[in-house]
Amino acid sequence: MTLAEFLTGMKRTDYCGTLNPAHIGQEVVVCGWTQRQRDLGQLIFIDLRDRTGIVQLAFDDQTDRAVFEKAASVRSEFVLGARGIVRERSSKNKDIPTGDIEIEVKELRILSESETTPFEIIDNCPTAELTRLKYRYLDLRRPELQKNMIFRHKVAKVTRDFFDENGFIELETPMLIKSTPEGARDFLVPSRIHKGSFYALP
Repeated sequence: MTLAEFLTGMKRTDYCGTLNPAHIGQEVVVCGWTQRQRDLGQLIFIDLRDRTGIVQLAFDDQTDRAVFEKAASVRSEFVLGARGIVRERSSKNKDIPTGDIEIEVKELRILSESETTPFEIIDNCPTAELTRLKYRYLDLRRPELQKNMIFRHKVAKVTRDFFDENGFIELETPMLIKSTPEGARDFLVPSRIHKGSFYALP
């Protein structure tokens, strides 16, 4: 494992899934997880993923040698920061919204390395649910679950906005709920009705 780099002096300008042909010629900075790295010898492609989607990073014989060698060391789920110029892809991919463009990388930083994950971070993951729950922090990276979390956020925001516009004030009160496996610490309260069962106070 090498020492992780920092984002000092590099501020994200765009999310991966928001880039499109209108950005061609612009310098951008993106951050995210490595979905896949493809080393073709003189060409390296990295699919970089964040919560909005995937964009392709491109490295070729015009790339600075140190940057090219760093890209060659990248593996799945490494966290990267990349600065480069958006350009049109020579081989377009109609399966993703950003398939018409790629980023010609000028600067690459490995923010965090990763060991091989116990399952691939993809939709419709065939891995057993118990394994995915054991590694919940990885499972929550999957686009399918991220869409659920974003939808939940939007529903909660619409609800809160409605109450706020109608003069209600939200006061936070303790909630006794069924415990869920996100990893937060809970205070357990035994149930008087169901012996051996507990409620959780987050």
